[in-house]
Amino acid sequence: QVQLVESGGGLVQPGGSLRLSCAVSGSIFSFYVMGWYRQAPGKQRELVAAITSIGTINYADSVKGRFTISRDNAKNTAYLQMNLLKPEDTAVYYCKVSQAGRNYWGQGTQVTVSS
Repeated sequence: QVQLVESGGGLVQPGGSLRLSCAVSGSIFSFYVMGWYRQAPGKQRELVAAITSIGTINYADSVKGRFTISRDNAKNTAYLQMNLLKPEDTAVYYCKVSQAGRNYWGQGTQVTVSS
């Protein structure tokens, strides 16, 4: 079993920054993909950014240049640094681990961008 614990969400003004963390524990393989997704009210969950164990990264076009995903393999932790936040970034952000054909999700953390 794999457990994910997210932290770092909150309320921030437009143009501000937040850093999300996702700590993974349990039966972790040597290669797995960690991703951040978000879901706004009334919308489908969408990929924000993903990173593999060897550092291959993918970003959604809407966050390129503003968000940075990273991971610390020694700590089994992924991070999402979010800068220049916009009101449209408001959503519940979820961490996902994909390994051996299975997906594991965190409980989500709310990010609200508002003045």
